[in-house]
Amino acid sequence: MSDSLEHAPSRFPWPPVLYLAAIAISVLLNYAVPLPWLLPPLSDILFAIGCLLVLAAAYLYIGAFRALQRGNTTIHPTKGANHLVTTGPFAISRNPIYLGNTVLMFAIGMISGSVWFFVLGLAAAFATQKLAIEPEERHLELRFGKRFRDYQKKARRWF
Repeated sequence: MSDSLEHAPSRFPWPPVLYLAAIAISVLLNYAVPLPWLLPPLSDILFAIGCLLVLAAAYLYIGAFRALQRGNTTIHPTKGANHLVTTGPFAISRNPIYLGNTVLMFAIGMISGSVWFFVLGLAAAFATQKLAIEPEERHLELRFGKRFRDYQKKARRWF
């Protein structure tokens, strides 16, 4: 399949832009309008969970990148898929990279004690679903038909 724009699911790389903007806005809002956070020992427990979530996000990223590489298809959201990848993290989530982005936002929130990372992480996930995931799914259904529909029944959109 050609990587030309008419075959691409999107003309703009929404996910990295959305999540980077969410991180930047979270940091700014945390300084401008700090929200209350939990006190120890609960904040310490959330800090530890946040550290574990960073590792989970790293696993999702590395596993997804490797699966896409083995599947000989692109990681770029502005290019059309050459092959349908259903292995590795894609066996449990149709969007493990976007899930990893959201998990990382929550992890940063837990580590930094900033509620804004949760709020904007959810906003970025919603915007990613509308601007990237839904167009990508339409692209994959057109490209792979029944194989993609069968995959949709086996793996959920997020988790």
